[in-house]
Amino acid sequence: MWRTRAAAACVICRSLANSSYGIKRKSPLQNLHLISRSIHHPYYPSSKFQRPPLRISIQLFSSLNRLPLRKTKLLNVKYGYQFHRNFWLARLASRLLKLRYLILGSAVGGGYTAKKTYDQWKDMMPDLDEYKWIVPDFIWELDEHIDFEKLIKAIPDADELAKLLPDFDKIGESFTSLKGLFSPGSPGETAFRATDQGYDNDKQYKKGLLGELILLQQQIQQHEEETRRAAGQYNMGSSQQKRKVSDKEKVDQLQEELLRTQLKYQRMLERLEKENKELRKLVLQRDDKGIHQRKLKKSLIDMYSEVLDILSDYDASYNTQDHLPRVVVVGDQSAGKTSVLEMIAQARIFPRGSGEMMTRSPVKVTLSEGPHHVALFKDSSREFDLTKEEDLAALRHEIEIRMRNSVKEGCTVSTETISLSVKGPGLQRMVLVDLPGVISTVTSGMAPDTKETIFSISKAYMQNPNAIILCIQDGSVDAERSIVTDLVSQMDPQGKRTIFVLTKVDLAEKNVASPSRIQQIIEGKLFPMKALGYFAVVTGKGNSSESIESIKEYEEEFFQNSKLLKTCMLKAHQVTTKNLSLAVSDCFWKMVRESVEQQADAFKATRFNLETEWKNNYPRLRELDRNELFEKAKNEILDEVISLTQVTPKHWEEILQKTLWERVSTHVIENIYLPAAQTMNSGTFNTTVDIKLKQWTDKQLPNKAVEVAWETLQEEFSRFMTEQKGKEHDDIFDKLKQAVKEESIKRHKWNERAEDSLRVIQHNALEDRSISDKQQWDAAIHFMEETLQSRLKDTESVIEDMVGPDWKKRWLYWIGRTKEQNIRNETKNELEKLIKCNEEHAAYLANDEVTTVRKNLEARGITVDPCLIKDTWHQIYRRYFLKTALNHCNLCRRGFYYYQRHFVDSELECNDIVLFWRIQRMLAITANTLRQQLTNTEVRRLEKNVKEVLEDFAEDNEKKVKLLTGKRVQLAEDLKKVREIQEKLEAFIEALHQEK
Repeated sequence: MWRTRAAAACVICRSLANSSYGIKRKSPLQNLHLISRSIHHPYYPSSKFQRPPLRISIQLFSSLNRLPLRKTKLLNVKYGYQFHRNFWLARLASRLLKLRYLILGSAVGGGYTAKKTYDQWKDMMPDLDEYKWIVPDFIWELDEHIDFEKLIKAIPDADELAKLLPDFDKIGESFTSLKGLFSPGSPGETAFRATDQGYDNDKQYKKGLLGELILLQQQIQQHEEETRRAAGQYNMGSSQQKRKVSDKEKVDQLQEELLRTQLKYQRMLERLEKENKELRKLVLQRDDKGIHQRKLKKSLIDMYSEVLDILSDYDASYNTQDHLPRVVVVGDQSAGKTSVLEMIAQARIFPRGSGEMMTRSPVKVTLSEGPHHVALFKDSSREFDLTKEEDLAALRHEIEIRMRNSVKEGCTVSTETISLSVKGPGLQRMVLVDLPGVISTVTSGMAPDTKETIFSISKAYMQNPNAIILCIQDGSVDAERSIVTDLVSQMDPQGKRTIFVLTKVDLAEKNVASPSRIQQIIEGKLFPMKALGYFAVVTGKGNSSESIESIKEYEEEFFQNSKLLKTCMLKAHQVTTKNLSLAVSDCFWKMVRESVEQQADAFKATRFNLETEWKNNYPRLRELDRNELFEKAKNEILDEVISLTQVTPKHWEEILQKTLWERVSTHVIENIYLPAAQTMNSGTFNTTVDIKLKQWTDKQLPNKAVEVAWETLQEEFSRFMTEQKGKEHDDIFDKLKQAVKEESIKRHKWNERAEDSLRVIQHNALEDRSISDKQQWDAAIHFMEETLQSRLKDTESVIEDMVGPDWKKRWLYWIGRTKEQNIRNETKNELEKLIKCNEEHAAYLANDEVTTVRKNLEARGITVDPCLIKDTWHQIYRRYFLKTALNHCNLCRRGFYYYQRHFVDSELECNDIVLFWRIQRMLAITANTLRQQLTNTEVRRLEKNVKEVLEDFAEDNEKKVKLLTGKRVQLAEDLKKVREIQEKLEAFIEALHQEK
């Protein structure tokens, strides 16, 4: 089609040239548009005077694909001169015909140029197949929906364009004005041509990035044309013009021009990426709302990060089993590691300091794509909005707190890893680990082993054969002072997984006397280490308040004006953190694809070995890990606590009454009953009893009762917790149950108001003296007899220990008495004689009686201390009193009748029976009250405490590890972790294959 139209145009031109106007003038073909002349060029006859074409091959460099752009061919323009006469009528006709051909040629040539420029631009762009995932699918389908051939066909043909010619009649009427306009060489003609060409250009180039790229290509062509003209003038040897610049300066100008063009392309690419980022953000937001259910690539890095987190928990020592790739960022202290990481993450997320160590523990940063620029920790649900300065400050503070908390006392750095996830539109997907900076000297305030600890941490991460080492070197200091390069060369001597980054290049360019030294570093000739790639970056001016955007602008401006790039010491693809992040991401995913399946096979073999070991050792047990065992133990403990509510009231009251009497019986006998029994009559006895009971109730009894109830609850709870249940008992829970019991009892506190209510109840019970029936009377006597017999037995045991065995035991067991026991025995015999002489003797010996007993013993040759006599008398009189009281109980068995008559006209007095009945009734009422408090309140509070303790233990992994131990637990834990890692690795591999 184009050839047909061009040939037709040429026929018209020839016919016009050979027409019979009789006017000698130059052909209108010479006045056509430049592009029109290029179309008609093959048919245009050669002129006498012809400008020789200048061909200069200029190789344009693009940082996008690092391939030379297509060379631009100059259009061959032929110049000629013809004589013409000033016949205004003929000139008018020729001008009108020229206007027609101008319109026709501009339209046809403009369309052709637009198509040709589009093809050149399309061939010039890099192959973006590897980055096809960045652009949504519908963008790649545009060429299927837009037919450029139809667009070309839609351009009007020559006949339609002829209709656009003006009316000749109207032109004739305005002939006078047109005469001056179309005079030869007039400024009106030049303006007309410029307007005509501008109109065609506006029709050719549309608004937007595509139009800007085409305009940029046109500017490049214009620069090339100007260069050819300048070279042509120089080659013609014109003596009238002198060379103003040398050849070297000309080359420098051309290089600067090419660099500017390249940077323009780079900026346009960034604009395209920005628009693409906004589109991706909209797509991701739709996915969050459930509108668009397509799986996004960001989930792939999240799956991989989860596997690394599980591995870090499973293998805290980081042994050789963990060979999954991650990007390990190492460098000397203050070399700019953190700044490079922040530029890759596009946020100032790390705490900063002036010359001091800020990175005190490894920080794992997972970069992934998301609709919003946020950060969150692995063990927290809080999201930090990285677009807000308040959230950025809070995130930096949180990271600093976590680092300091992870450092143990007496240490400077920690091996504990802090896991952080950063999401945002346009972020490169990868996992990076920022390590503490390598130091050469331990300063004051640091632990003595800080240097060795940092070296061991760095080596532990770098010895992973699949780890990518991002070696950061400060460009502003002497290369000889570098420590990390030697360390990296030891771990990766071949440089197969190392990427070298030179930071602070702006300072290096100012301070370094020889710029070639920087070139040697980037080319890998200065350091002994080898690397996959070398990059030079600028991470700001050193101001911590700089934003990421300002740092990017400063970095771009620096490299645009840098002599290192102008003199080709640095290549365009080796500069800026943007190119660095793309290279690191590509290397990371390449390493992942090469090694992840091998790791999955290794964990599959480990799983088989662990499962075989479990089947051989525990064939009838389920594989319960530590958390599952804890849940099982938790249910058992809660069931045992609930069992406390199933204890019968009778059982509670019997235990409480018995325990309470054992606790208070000594006080009742020694401080209430015995002093009152020494009185002479019943009135004094009752008065003494009432006074002492009142004092006891007000001060001691309620507190003793609460203590007894609390101890009883503990004993019952412990009995249920430690009670073995036959074959179902699992001793693996014993330590956990014991710890839960102790902690629950420690936290439990009895109700403070219980003592006040008990005091009133006990006081009322002790004031009641009315025995309603003979059964209660007999019960009181039985209670008194049991108590006195128990005390009598204890007293006889004490006396036996004092005087030694009797004659039967001495003969049967061949044991004898000690010297002290012989003295005690002789003293006892003397005191028994004293009681037989006076059966109503008082409870205490008089001084003259003590002297009499001592002299009688001395008369027999036994020296006795008065204190020993009184001590022996106490036990002898106590035994005598208890025997007398027991005999009195037998007499009072038939005394209920006299009690009902208040012992009127009776020599029998049974006030001690009434006392024991009051004590017995008080014990029963107190036990009933305590039982109600236990079942209604305290058991439930104890159950609540147990639940709280179990919840606290469930959140404390160290507690669970300490309390649930053993080979069985560890084997189940390993099995669970290995299965989880294998399953997640297989899911990740499947998603990785789908992405391919």
